Amino acid sequence: MKDINFTLNGTIVTVKDGLTILEAARQNGINIPTLCYYEKLPAIGACRICVVEVTGSRTLVAACHTPVTEGMVVNTHSPTVLATRRIILKLLLANHCGTCYMCAKANLCELRYLAAELGVELPGFEPTRRYYPIEDVSPYLVRDLSKCILCRRCVRACAQLAGHSFFAVGYRGFDSKVIVDTDKPIDKVDCRDCDICVSICPTGALSKPRKLPYEKKGRPLIIKS
Repeated sequence: MKDINFTLNGTIVTVKDGLTILEAARQNGINIPTLCYYEKLPAIGACRICVVEVTGSRTLVAACHTPVTEGMVVNTHSPTVLATRRIILKLLLANHCGTCYMCAKANLCELRYLAAELGVELPGFEPTRRYYPIEDVSPYLVRDLSKCILCRRCVRACAQLAGHSFFAVGYRGFDSKVIVDTDKPIDKVDCRDCDICVSICPTGALSKPRKLPYEKKGRPLIIKS
């Protein structure tokens, strides 16, 4: 495999042919934020948080699926790039149910971490949030689609890593959401020993059911009259 020389943030670097801008940047110690990207899955560029500036390109490009080419000039943190990432993040937050204090992921939430990193607070416009009832039918998985950012990680991980294909994206535009079957609450026995979707979700949209203290001890709840 031949080497590729390109300019990354003003420095000429050499990487192996076939790498994406994101992979090349990480190899050179430069962090490009991502949400939909997961290294064990093919990149789809859905969230656009990883946009970078490439000289000669009319628009910003997604670093996660754009291959590095000979002589390419890339800027990963230009003022235009940072401003665009903040706008994208604000749009995601505008549709996100931001009850972080009630979220199982809390400070582990990648969306919240990115907001802090980019200095993004509440959107500067009237948000239009998606509210859905919490789905807790399954004893193995809880879904709160009000916190879903449609990154499609769960859809791809369930199909390509777990081999189940329980999830899909249904509807269009603002009504788009991750669905199961014909938009039913998920209640699959196969989810019992699989938490791939929970571990891969960047927000608190997917979680394991919380056990009560008496359930952990294996003793029945006794109610005194």
